[in-house]
Amino acid sequence: MEVELKRINKFLSEVGYCSRREADKLIEAGRVTINGVIPEMGTKISPNDSVQVDGKDITNTKTSFVYLAFNKPVGIVCTTDTSVEKDNIIDFINYPKRIFPIGRLDKPSEGLILLTDDGDIVNKILRASNNHEKEYIVTVDKPISQTFLERMRGGIPLEELKKTTKKCEVEKTGTYEFKIILTQGLNRQIRRMCEYLNYEVLTLKRIRIMNIKLDMPIGEYRELTKQEFTELEKLISSSTKEFVPKIKKSNRRK
Repeated sequence: MEVELKRINKFLSEVGYCSRREADKLIEAGRVTINGVIPEMGTKISPNDSVQVDGKDITNTKTSFVYLAFNKPVGIVCTTDTSVEKDNIIDFINYPKRIFPIGRLDKPSEGLILLTDDGDIVNKILRASNNHEKEYIVTVDKPISQTFLERMRGGIPLEELKKTTKKCEVEKTGTYEFKIILTQGLNRQIRRMCEYLNYEVLTLKRIRIMNIKLDMPIGEYRELTKQEFTELEKLISSSTKEFVPKIKKSNRRK
């Protein structure tokens, strides 16, 4: 019987140690060993191999996963590196099990972020090509014009990222406030979009990720309900875990 081999980053993700992205960083930093040897990126392991991170054995003993919704305050950083950033999300929540955030909200932003120890679900949700919706309420420093709304909806060129934002839903909700629904996760995307149009973001709050809505006080977290998780699984059931290159432009979200 042929032994099934598995990439080391996938193994660390599946046992709930970290996401694949974080696993790649650990491997690159030389903090991971397989049978006492530092592996190359993409190395595959067998069930009999001994995997360690920082000298500690990693075994697949997980029986159930944790899924949390957290209302992140302004000033908290979405990192698992607690030794570098004192105002980090892990120390703030102080959850009894090892968990990590799905994606991020920058330090000046607040609102909904999901945390888990299920590395596979992280990769499905993070893939921008999966078109998962995230909804935000934003206030800016000037009255919002019709031109601003139309430009934001149509896509903004972000030269520093060498990308143009996807078309998105934008609705004015006040003189200085708008609601925006994105299916991308570019770095500081909303702030960069507003800056391009000479607007400054004063406050930014994420109020929804797919079917999960922000409904807890700031600084508090809760577990996802069974109904929420069931619906979430349906939404990501066709998502790819790995990057799949686009062959042609089709099925674009309207």
